[in-house]
Amino acid sequence: MGMNKAARTEWWESLPTGIRDEIDVYVLQDSLLMAVRVITAIGLVPHGIGVGTAQLIANDRYLHYGDLIARKPESPLDLESLGCRAAGCDGRIVAVEAIWDGDTVHDWFVRLLAITSAPAGETHMATIYGSTAKSYLSEEEELHSRHPVAVAAERAGSALAAYLSVPFHFASPDTPDDEAPRWQP
Repeated sequence: MGMNKAARTEWWESLPTGIRDEIDVYVLQDSLLMAVRVITAIGLVPHGIGVGTAQLIANDRYLHYGDLIARKPESPLDLESLGCRAAGCDGRIVAVEAIWDGDTVHDWFVRLLAITSAPAGETHMATIYGSTAKSYLSEEEELHSRHPVAVAAERAGSALAAYLSVPFHFASPDTPDDEAPRWQP
């Protein structure tokens, strides 16, 4: 059972100042998971506040602070920047892959990865949130009802793969799916 906004506000205001300050510092640092961890640690046993409600409470604080939150920097999607990151990969890049992910703050987003062999692994190239896609894609761009993050991921990932002469894999470019099949050599 979740708490409505009024109940969340009442619970928040009942907290000691020190706890409220600790949670707010995590929010202001854009550390959602740490804020949720503190909220559940103090709220689960006495008040039944689980992760879902804790995320709503933290989101209330995000809305309260708005532009004051020190957001993590957006990933660059230009080919020169991605190529520079790829040059730093440990191992030989054998593919570039786009995979869906999501959370309560950003909704759906796409992670762009370089898949390597010798040693086998993956290296993070970029995280494409809605705001990242918006600044990367032109205003006039026709998305054909596709998710902007998918369009941006496909464009940046394909360009990087072509630059590296490796395949580009995006198992579910039209529908957010964080369980879509991964790239196989």
